[in-house]
Amino acid sequence: MKRNAALRSIVPAGDRTATIDHQKPAERRSIASCPKAIALLAAVVICIAPRAATAQPAEPFYKGKTITIVIGSPPGGGYDFYGRLIARHLGRNLAGNPAIIAQNMPGAGSLLAANHIYAVAPRDGTRLGVVGQTIAHEEAEGNPGVKYKSNEFNWIGRATSVLEVAVSGPLSRTRTIQDAMARETPFAGTGAGSLSELYPKLLNALAGTKFKVISGYQGSAPAMRAIESGEVDAAGNSWTSLMLTRRPMIEQKQIAVLVQYMAERSAELPDTPTVVEIARTEAGRQILAFYASSAEIGRAMLAPPGLPPERVHELRRAFDAMLKDPQFLVEIEKTRAEFHPASGEAVQKLIETATKVPKPLVDQISAILRTN
Repeated sequence: MKRNAALRSIVPAGDRTATIDHQKPAERRSIASCPKAIALLAAVVICIAPRAATAQPAEPFYKGKTITIVIGSPPGGGYDFYGRLIARHLGRNLAGNPAIIAQNMPGAGSLLAANHIYAVAPRDGTRLGVVGQTIAHEEAEGNPGVKYKSNEFNWIGRATSVLEVAVSGPLSRTRTIQDAMARETPFAGTGAGSLSELYPKLLNALAGTKFKVISGYQGSAPAMRAIESGEVDAAGNSWTSLMLTRRPMIEQKQIAVLVQYMAERSAELPDTPTVVEIARTEAGRQILAFYASSAEIGRAMLAPPGLPPERVHELRRAFDAMLKDPQFLVEIEKTRAEFHPASGEAVQKLIETATKVPKPLVDQISAILRTN
């Protein structure tokens, strides 16, 4: 009876490998010395083993969920195009195949959306963002509207680097960057943190242009309509967006490309000067090269800080898979969109570099933007 009582205490106990401590010292036996105990333990193992062998893997986090991609600009421009392109194809490549919707959140040159993703969005990977390529540069130069740390975002991947340009409309007398140095040229501004306001101010100070920024345009699409109507003379846009929406006007030279926001001339615009070329001093070239580096960040997707590492890994894996997805590539080919992708790890390094600009350069930039 004592042996049977001891055996009954083996299986329910939290530690199934222990000897029976409630026996008197003289009566204790090891499990190995008790044939019935061995048989009982074997039966327990047999009962447990099939369950372990047939256990199902954990259900993917994204199964049944909806992801929102916040786009920091209005509908109709380059950021909107790539944000919605990603929304159409990313879910198919994520484990769990979540639904994905795109939501525009324009304001302050994408700073509103960047601040939202940094501080308000849930930190579980269900809210992502496509925001302005200069957000790290805005942080580095001390823009008071910045409420985030760029390198604390989890950068998921880049759909493309981007060639940005300044153009003039069919009714404008400004047809070259030299014309913009000779006469006042009203320029459509789309927000304090946007390239459409930063570059004209920097070029006025560093290259001698006479751009007059007219703020208040809600994105590149209204700005382009404004130059076509003659409401303003010039505006900023991406070369891809122009090729998608204004190709005939470009080919007929109704729209003139004044300058490209690059460190080196693009093969697509071999006769158009870069912002770095037209700077009047070495300090000016350094400042404009710093901003031109944002073209490498381009149309990238980010996630909030604080995501679980496995979630970041899954998002980056899925983004990389999307870049090779035949359906995604068909759409890229059909729209003739720029396609110079990069991994999330590569973009993260670009962001870290952009935030480490020397303080004297930052001070010069801040002084220029305060007085223009």
